[in-house]
Amino acid sequence: MNKSNKASYRWLLLTLSVLAMLFAGIIYAWSILKTPFASNFGWQAQQLSLNFTLTMCFFCLGGLLGSFTARKIGVKASAVISALLAGSGMALTGALKGNNVILLYITYALMAGLGIGIAYNVIISTVSRWFPDKKGLCTGCLMMGFGASSLILGNLADGFFKSNIGWRGTYIILGIALFAVLAVISLFLKLPDADIAFPAPKKKAGVSEENFAQQDYSTKEMLKRFTFWRAFALLAFATAVGNSVISFARDLALSVGALEGLATSLVGVLAICNGLGRIITGALFDALGRKKTMLIASVLTIVAAGTTLVSVLTSSVAVCVIGLCLTGLSYGSCPTMVTAFTSAFYGQKHFASNFSIMNCNLICASFIATACSSLQSSFNGYTVPFVLLLGLAVAAFGLNLSIKKP
Repeated sequence: MNKSNKASYRWLLLTLSVLAMLFAGIIYAWSILKTPFASNFGWQAQQLSLNFTLTMCFFCLGGLLGSFTARKIGVKASAVISALLAGSGMALTGALKGNNVILLYITYALMAGLGIGIAYNVIISTVSRWFPDKKGLCTGCLMMGFGASSLILGNLADGFFKSNIGWRGTYIILGIALFAVLAVISLFLKLPDADIAFPAPKKKAGVSEENFAQQDYSTKEMLKRFTFWRAFALLAFATAVGNSVISFARDLALSVGALEGLATSLVGVLAICNGLGRIITGALFDALGRKKTMLIASVLTIVAAGTTLVSVLTSSVAVCVIGLCLTGLSYGSCPTMVTAFTSAFYGQKHFASNFSIMNCNLICASFIATACSSLQSSFNGYTVPFVLLLGLAVAAFGLNLSIKKP
């Protein structure tokens, strides 16, 4: 393969990776996928909410494991491991009995969450190395695929639930498909050779440069910096807004008076905006730079939480739709910010491990989502949870303004 073919290979790799991320993102369709367990087994909302929190925890741990295995055994073998874990975990969820919710936590949260976390880290850290000149576009496309899963596969699963396939058959099909897609991408994943000459990143007029000299920080060095912890907190707070809404989006829509069909469709609308937010944020990073893009994302998160709170207070379906769209866009900006911020502040040499650590903000965000679910049950409504989320969005904005250099 000559240098030209090697360079063009990246577009094939990106296309296949977006497809793999589409299937991996199925774990975010939990507000749809959880439906059979409440109706068939009588498991309570808090038990099912905890499963989503645990899934996010194991997803983040999978990212850490993925960065380790990629260094030790390579990206191809790591992707195969992720395929086995994620596929079998999802399929085994379809064989669950209703006597023990712990088994759900093992199959869906631990196995599928861990496997998808490994795939997420390995795919992003590998494919981004092929696009030094288009980091924002590359990351945005990958994140869009991951975020669009709730719309495409989530609604497909909902249709299967209501067909002769049933929920058990649906989970088994999802498991087989997830294994197959991740196994296929493992055949194509590889780091670019050192002799490949990629186009140089284009510097656009009006894009502000960072006011610090970029260098590579090890994970240990990164963790010693107060800036890292401020960024970690702001990302956790911003992510918590979207994470919480995703976990109860359908129920939220029903609570303000939406019909059941519309409520289910709004989960898909949220997913569309989530995917759009990821690719739009990636494009903004390329066009405006990190500072302006993160500022826009922070403001959007405040507006999203405030709008959704208004919809709850006024029981307005129309305002709820707007709030969910804005929440999807703001939530979509978060994973792209994680990638771009980690790369800009801490360099590429240790990116895989640094990225997996920064991505652990999802664990904190998921526990906040569980707390919001508990508040919803305790206060019998969504007002208090959204007051909390609005406060966190404002705090994230303040932290954003305070970050200047590593």
